[in-house]
Amino acid sequence: TPFSAGKPTDFEATTDDVVRDEVEVKVLGYLRTARAVAPYLIDQGWGRIINISGLGARQATSIAHTIRNVSVSALTKNLADELGPKGINVTVVHPGVTRTERLTARITRESEESGRSPAEVERGIATNSIHRIIDAEEVADVVTFLASPRSIAITGDAVAAGGGVPGPVYY
Repeated sequence: TPFSAGKPTDFEATTDDVVRDEVEVKVLGYLRTARAVAPYLIDQGWGRIINISGLGARQATSIAHTIRNVSVSALTKNLADELGPKGINVTVVHPGVTRTERLTARITRESEESGRSPAEVERGIATNSIHRIIDAEEVADVVTFLASPRSIAITGDAVAAGGGVPGPVYY
């Protein structure tokens, strides 16, 4: 059974509970957070809500992950349309493969198991347009811009922060 982050990714093993857990944590978590902060943002007449999803919204690699990420995008668009007239922008950032502690551990493990160097393992993982793994700080730079007043023209949209996906044209 294929797994990602300890959860099954194939049809046969994707139970209702696996999907429910993904929606409960990420989608309903973001909805609850938006409900909690929106009154304050509305009162001040300005604000930003930035949801973090994943490029899994654009790839069918796992039923639960794709449903979760597409749902976060739909939530983002609905909130943007409703809160926009009140001065609040809502966007979603889709990181791709990002250097985190978990990814570093995975690279180390795969390197030890395969006998390949960590750099070789990384090159196999970095299948984006720039051929390198994005650092978490680079995703944070995108979020920082979206949180600023300079991002006024961006709301209800997804911003990919994965180093580019070779091939498809997203419009």
